Amino acid sequence: MALNTAHNRGGVIIYNGERILLYCDAVEMKIESDTSVDHFKGSHKGRLYLTSHRMIFTSASDKDMLQSFSTPFMCMKEVELEQPVFGANFMKGKVLAQPGGNWSGHGKFKLYFMHGGAIEYGQALLAAGRMACRQGMGQQPPPYVQPPSSFQPAAPPMYAPPPQGYGFTLPTQTFPQAPPAGYVYMYDTPPPYPGIDGPAQSFPPGSGKY
Repeated sequence: MALNTAHNRGGVIIYNGERILLYCDAVEMKIESDTSVDHFKGSHKGRLYLTSHRMIFTSASDKDMLQSFSTPFMCMKEVELEQPVFGANFMKGKVLAQPGGNWSGHGKFKLYFMHGGAIEYGQALLAAGRMACRQGMGQQPPPYVQPPSSFQPAAPPMYAPPPQGYGFTLPTQTFPQAPPAGYVYMYDTPPPYPGIDGPAQSFPPGSGKY
């Protein structure tokens, strides 16, 4: 997991070749670390992205010290869906810091979905995570390295699966919205770790796929 590396002007930054599978607004996150990290204190409200390579949270407030966190699937474990008798469903799990990702150690997170969808999002995350981890069997989480290339606004989105599909059904009836236009940015650099499609593949310049 890397801290404050995946945001820009209220939007999200993804790699070239990374696809956004689900977008969810109105999410509340709580995160604890085994090391002292001021950015994690309190609760954080914002937006959640499930991509072909990782999970990304971006804050809805520019005053929040935690503006974004991104965690590759291989940095997550013990992800569980909780359905309490009283209270809203939520998702929880553990994350491992990526070396160079602005914090160190291990963390525990909880995600609350203000408009529902915790179970559907969690099931999609688990399915994507299993596929990505099979592609990267035995691979250790890579250190976070700032991509050498700059990023730019992505073209209007291809918010749809490739023709061959992903191998599992996305809950688009629960999360029908795409990210707002102008809030997705893309590096020229491909992802540094495998995703659900296998080894990273870049899209041609100007294709705007995400």
